[in-house]
Amino acid sequence: MALRSDWLPALAAFESAARHQNFAHAAEELNLTASAVSHHVRKLEGRLGVVLFQRHARGVALTAEGRQLADAAGSAMADIEGVLRGLRVASEDHDRVRIATLHSLTYTWLVPRLHRFAALHPQIRLIVDTEIALTRFDDGGPDLGIRHGPGHWPGLTAHPLMDDAMFPVAATTMPGFARVRDAAQIAALPLISDLARQGWHDWFRLAGVHGARFREMYTFSDSTDALNAAAHGLGAALAREQIAAPYLASGRVVRLPGPVMPSRYAYFVVYPAHRRLRPAARAFADWLLSEANTTP
Repeated sequence: MALRSDWLPALAAFESAARHQNFAHAAEELNLTASAVSHHVRKLEGRLGVVLFQRHARGVALTAEGRQLADAAGSAMADIEGVLRGLRVASEDHDRVRIATLHSLTYTWLVPRLHRFAALHPQIRLIVDTEIALTRFDDGGPDLGIRHGPGHWPGLTAHPLMDDAMFPVAATTMPGFARVRDAAQIAALPLISDLARQGWHDWFRLAGVHGARFREMYTFSDSTDALNAAAHGLGAALAREQIAAPYLASGRVVRLPGPVMPSRYAYFVVYPAHRRLRPAARAFADWLLSEANTTP
């Protein structure tokens, strides 16, 4: 016996009635009347030539044949619901991009520019993850990321985003600011550092300040926190060029005397080498690379 499309309403009514063991509850679930559910079940029984429910004063109960059909119908409905749920999730993921990046770069460089990406791709939703731990790009993980480093990570494709450089900054309200005339005098200031691979030792060496005794009074795990400390006058910070830009533009900090130190590392857009980027993730990666040459 072939299953035709006109059987589906009756099968749906039967499956719900069998699950609830109650026509009224099935009617409520299907937005029908109890009599309509009963009609569908009787129509199905007539076509099959079997009794599916025993009717009695307290309600209904499945017959052996009804239990057999209910098990098959319930399993089929569960399979269909699983596929529909998967399709819905896939549809939602189609326009969603998850990016793992650095908090400092997100706060100072990425967020001020995101309105331009939204104007170009209003349908794409972004999930921005700024965990300090190095992100794993396994199944269910981020689509892509921004990393600061040498540009070589096992299993990842890396595209250069921006070079980096470092120089000292401070707030004009910092005690002793007015007395700083050269790089050597910076050593006498309270210094602020982060966990960067290059720091004050490297910068003083580049500046030709040898044998200087200096104290790193504050150390922060995040470069933005170090800049905020400098902006509050706590001391001089060795700032990253890209991260310091909005602080310099607003006057919260100013450059101190001395050279710009090129960083041994740069920023890269990365993603798993074995996995093709979905169109939405590719659009965001391409936008990042083009945005690196654009002013905010």
